[in-house]
Amino acid sequence: MASEKESRPIISTSPNSITSEEPKVVVVENGKMVDVQDKEITMEGLRSITTYDQWTQLIVSGPLPKPRYKHGAAMVQEKMYVLGGNHNGRYLGDMQVLDLKSLSWSKLEAKAQPGSSELTGTVTLAPYAGHSLVPWGNKILSLAGHTREPTESLTVKEFDPQTCTWSTLRTYGRSPSSRVGQSVTLVGETLVVFGGEGNGRSLLNDLHILDLETMTWDEFETTCTPPSPRSEHAAACYDDRYLLIFGGGSHSTCFSDLHLLDMQTMEWSRPEQQGIAPEPRAGHAGVTVGENWFITGGGNSKKGVPETLVLNMSTFVWSVITGFEGRAPPTSEGSSLVRHTINGEDFLVSFGGYSGRYSNEVYALKPSRKPSLPSGQISEPGTNGLPPISVAANSSRGVIFEIEELQDEKNIKRTGTSQTLLQTVKGEKNQIEERLNQEELQSSQLKKELAIVENRNVELTKELDLARNRLSAEEARASQLENEVLELKQRLQKMEALEKESESLQLEKDAESDDSSSGSNQRPGGGGFWRWNG
Repeated sequence: MASEKESRPIISTSPNSITSEEPKVVVVENGKMVDVQDKEITMEGLRSITTYDQWTQLIVSGPLPKPRYKHGAAMVQEKMYVLGGNHNGRYLGDMQVLDLKSLSWSKLEAKAQPGSSELTGTVTLAPYAGHSLVPWGNKILSLAGHTREPTESLTVKEFDPQTCTWSTLRTYGRSPSSRVGQSVTLVGETLVVFGGEGNGRSLLNDLHILDLETMTWDEFETTCTPPSPRSEHAAACYDDRYLLIFGGGSHSTCFSDLHLLDMQTMEWSRPEQQGIAPEPRAGHAGVTVGENWFITGGGNSKKGVPETLVLNMSTFVWSVITGFEGRAPPTSEGSSLVRHTINGEDFLVSFGGYSGRYSNEVYALKPSRKPSLPSGQISEPGTNGLPPISVAANSSRGVIFEIEELQDEKNIKRTGTSQTLLQTVKGEKNQIEERLNQEELQSSQLKKELAIVENRNVELTKELDLARNRLSAEEARASQLENEVLELKQRLQKMEALEKESESLQLEKDAESDDSSSGSNQRPGGGGFWRWNG
C-alpha cells in the first residue's frame, strides 16, 4: 500500500484530439494562472458533459480547498460536503462544500449544537483523517478516523447542513474500537462497519452493525471464512441484503479478492467472478449506480491503479470503463467518490487523492448503461479452489475489442487453436501468480507466527532463569537448614549423654543416701555428725 512519500506517475488527462490551433483557456488554480488547453473542461456544470465513460476535469470557482487525501465526502441534495483529510502528514479539520449546480467552492464554519437530549454534549471537531462520511436523510454521519489524540472507542457525529452544526450522537451497546481505513456501508436502516486499522497498527476484520433507529451497536457472529484483516478496502450494498468487500491491504501486501456477506444468514462467501481480473489495490473508492459498482483509483506496492472498474453485482462480471489511454483522474489513493443524479442521469464525482502529490482537483464521469460484460474474453481456470475467472484479452489497456467475423473455416480453426493455447498459457500464468501470492501471504503469516514464538521463547527463558535463581536460593537455604539440623542433633546427643551421666550420679547419690540412713541406728564412733552433737 502506498505511503505519502511514495512517488507515483501521474496519469495524463490530455486528449489526443486537441490540436495546437485550438484557443487557449486560462483559469486560476491555487492563485496561479494555469493553461488548461490540454484538459477537457466544462464551465456549464455536469449537464454539459456529453461523453460517456470518460473522466472530465471540472473547472470550479471559489476558494479552492487545500489538497488532501483520506478525507470524507458525502452528497446532500446538490452539494458535495468534504471534511478533513491528510496533507503532508498533517490532519485537516476544515469542511468544504462544492455546489455542483454552480461548480463553486465555499468553506463552512460549523459549530456545535448543545442542549439536545440525544447528545452527549457539545462538539469540538478536531482535525482527523481516515474517517467515513455517510448521508442519512438530509444529514451527514461521520464515523471513525484518527486524530492526534486517539480515542478508545468509535464515535458517531452528525452534521446538519440546515443549521451548519455538529453534534455527537449517544449510542448504546458496545461501541467498536477506534480505527482508520474501515468501510462504513448503509444497509437498510443500519450502518455496517468492517475492518480497518486500529490503535497500534493492528489490522481488523471484525463486523459491527449500528441500528440507526435505536442507535444501538451489535457485534454479530458470522459463519464461513471472513475476509482477512485489512484496511483501505471498498465496500458496497446490493439489494439491501448483501455486503460486498473488495481489495484493501495489510502491512505487507494488497488484495484483489471479492467477498460477500449475506446479512440475513450472516454467512461469508466468495462469489464466482467473470470478466477482467482486477489488480490488487488499496486506498480505492467505490460507489454504486443501480446494480453496478464503480471503483476508481487505489494503488499497490508497485504502482498506482488509475483505471476505473465496474462490477455488475447481479452477475459478478468485472469490466474496465476507462483505462490508461482513457481520461482518468490523476489521483491513485485516498480520493473520494460520490454519486450525483440530475434529471434521472447519474454522474460520478471524484475529489482529491494522492499520487506522488496531493490533489484538490474535481473530476466527473457520466457512466453509460451498456452491459458490463466485455467482448473478446478468455475464460481461465480458477485458482485456490475458487470458481473460474475470465480475463479480457489485452486487459492491460482496459479496452473492449469486438471480435471480427471469420469467413474462412481454416482461419476459424486456427484462431480457436490459438485461443486455446493462449487460454492454457494464461491459465498457468495466473495459477503461478496465485500460488506465488499465497506463498507470500503464507510466508508473511509464518514470519508473524515465528516472531510470536520467538517473543514467547524469550519470555519463557526469562521465566526459566528466574526459576533457576529461585531454585539455587532454595538449595542454599536447604543446605543451611541441614547444617543447623545436624548441629541440633549433635547438641541433642550431648544433652542425652549429660542426662545419662546426671542420672548415674543421681543413682550414686541416692545409694549413698540409703547407706547413710541405714547406719543411723548404730552409735556413731569417732567423728562425724554424732561426734559434734554427742
